[in-house]
Amino acid sequence: MEMKQQSKDQAAGPGSRLLSLDALRGFDMFWLLGGSQLVRVFCAGSAAGTFGFALSQQFQHVKWEGFHFIDFIFPLFQFLIGVSVPLALDKRLARGESKGSILRHALVRFFWMVVIGMFIHGNLQSWKIADMRLSYSVLLMLGLGYLIAVVLVLYTSLKGQIIATGVFLVGYWALQMFVPVPGHQWGEFKAGAIFSDWVFAHTTGLLDKPWQSPYGQGFPLVPMWTHGASTMLGVFATRILGKPWENKIKLQWLVMLGVVCLLTAWLWSYHLPIVKNRWTSTFALWCGGWSYLLLALFWWVIDVKGWRRGLGLWTAIGSNSILSYIMTSLFMGGFGAIATVFLGNLKPHMGPYWHAILMTVAQYSLAWLVLVYLHRRRIFLRL
Repeated sequence: MEMKQQSKDQAAGPGSRLLSLDALRGFDMFWLLGGSQLVRVFCAGSAAGTFGFALSQQFQHVKWEGFHFIDFIFPLFQFLIGVSVPLALDKRLARGESKGSILRHALVRFFWMVVIGMFIHGNLQSWKIADMRLSYSVLLMLGLGYLIAVVLVLYTSLKGQIIATGVFLVGYWALQMFVPVPGHQWGEFKAGAIFSDWVFAHTTGLLDKPWQSPYGQGFPLVPMWTHGASTMLGVFATRILGKPWENKIKLQWLVMLGVVCLLTAWLWSYHLPIVKNRWTSTFALWCGGWSYLLLALFWWVIDVKGWRRGLGLWTAIGSNSILSYIMTSLFMGGFGAIATVFLGNLKPHMGPYWHAILMTVAQYSLAWLVLVYLHRRRIFLRL
């Protein structure tokens, strides 16, 4: 893990990052790093039935079946990891690096994602076994999807990758719906009565602290395959963009894949619900569909049409996405304390509502300023 400063000459070279990829990744992370918090504070106190209440609900996770905008943040990032995998691997293979060395680097990167995830979700920094919850983290699942994609891209053909992704999706459905376990009825998808929950209850769920965790039901056997499928959908998007086709044809393919994924997920959801908490195949396809459509929009507007205005913050966040994620979980308390020192005493003058808005803007603006500064200096956190 390192902080790397990239020269302007390197940035302008043939291996430079896709601006649309960084911008879309930044758009995604923005909702964790200030965006959703601002929406919630603006909509605080909105009465049921109003637009403000409906908007605030989009930033509350669905408890089980269904889909809100905030549920899309994690899978979109997983998809974008898949977009970046072929770009990185093709560049390294072109430099003459062996597949073995690339895989070893991927394993090291996965290791660091697990360690950082333990700090973020496992409370590793407490240094107290009784306070740790180390059996699950978002970065761990992102890392598993990344590792699956790296192996498939390195060692299988495009046809093999498509088949593997189909096996992940269909295999998950078959395991969850048709493998008999105690308390499970075939064709029924309910919490606590599906295969992955039974596996969790008899493996990780039996462990004491620090491995005991309320998160990641079904971890690790089943959900990682649909995480892998979500990442592979991103891989396929990059393969389309890399084709020697006209840009309009590439755009049509991205849009078509997005629509196909959405329709398939919707029809399939009548049997296998769209459930983020278990990352069902339908959830992976539903989010994959929206991810294709968003990527098509960002790629067409930014990389094809050359739009650059207003992208500075998103690009700064997206080019340092891992650091941005670390900030959301570990550093925001510190930024909030700084904001309180200078602005905390304004509450009696502004009132609770407007003061809450001011404090939220101030807190997250400090994080944004750090990321913008690092981006201008071309300093990026690399795992």
